[in-house]
Amino acid sequence: MPLASAVPVVLTASERHRLKKMAYGHKTPHQARQRATIVLLAARGRPNARIAAQTCLHVDTVRTWRGRFAAGGLPALADRKRSGRPGSFTALHVAEVKSLACQLPAESGAPLSRWSCPELAREVVARSVVGSISTSTVRRWLKQDALKPWQYRSWIFIRDPNFRATAQRVLDLYARTFDGNPLGEDEYVISADEKTSIQARCRCHPSLAPGQARAMRVNHEYDRGGALAYLAAYDVHQAKVFGRCGPKTGIVPFMNLVTQIMSTEPYASARRVFWIVDNGSSHRGKKAIDRLTTAFPNAVMVHTPVHASWTNQIEIFFSIVQRKVVSPNDFTDLSEVRDRLRAFEDRYNATAQPFQWRFTTSDLDDLLARLDRHTLDQQEKSSARLAA
Repeated sequence: MPLASAVPVVLTASERHRLKKMAYGHKTPHQARQRATIVLLAARGRPNARIAAQTCLHVDTVRTWRGRFAAGGLPALADRKRSGRPGSFTALHVAEVKSLACQLPAESGAPLSRWSCPELAREVVARSVVGSISTSTVRRWLKQDALKPWQYRSWIFIRDPNFRATAQRVLDLYARTFDGNPLGEDEYVISADEKTSIQARCRCHPSLAPGQARAMRVNHEYDRGGALAYLAAYDVHQAKVFGRCGPKTGIVPFMNLVTQIMSTEPYASARRVFWIVDNGSSHRGKKAIDRLTTAFPNAVMVHTPVHASWTNQIEIFFSIVQRKVVSPNDFTDLSEVRDRLRAFEDRYNATAQPFQWRFTTSDLDDLLARLDRHTLDQQEKSSARLAA
């Protein structure tokens, strides 16, 4: 009997391009690469036996995928759906596990601070929700909704009754307005604060520089060389930093920083210089405002809301100092800490650009609205638990 001829394969330009990407792609699964290679060779008119020898596959495998592509095109190269073993869990089981993951362990009486996937698996079995379940199954279900009950973030609830008005003054200054009026060219905005307790840790063994496939290594043991405070002020719109070091913080060190800046131009002759500060003891309340105004009549102190230092841009600079100057902490003595901080100020001022502050009063209103909804939801849940 005559042998059946191989099924002819004709490719469009688009199909050829996609098949070549599948056949030669570095991240293509091995099976998909084999099937794409079979189809490309078949499109050149080669017989099945020759393709099988060239790809080290059985001739029946070559015939199968050649025929599937000829009949169904590119989608036919994917695996067909298999019935498989019937599922062991229902949608209700999945929902109950996710619901448990969204509860605090204390609410269920478990002596845990946070849920982990193994603990959730044990808990649902203990509650007879399912007979048995693996940790990987729980992890896969939680991943569907990006649930990570083992993670947590701390936050501080707003307690300042004048939070919006106080925060708006700060945000308006960043946008170069004050009390609804735009700032003039001779008006400046300074953000100031203190970074306390920068230690000088002298490592017992020298730090090792990074190398190929090796991170920088810092010895764990160290001798204490004391600590100092770093006081800094940041011109929000000029992107210029002024700093000084001292043994501690307080009213006198802070006023020394103010004097250092206000006695130099352009701030000495400016119409107004706004000082944005938090509610630390060095510059808290009406007394601090009067003290600043008495010393420098053109200075205006503006406080951030209580527990809202994130609205103070100097904190961004301090985070840069922490990453680039202080960590990892390896100094021989405090003089080396001072020298590096001063040198970094010069380096930073040479190339600094103003921070791209995007949090506006509109964002503030959205934040407060979300917090109000959250508070209302919590009150309703508490009422429901008490009623039950």
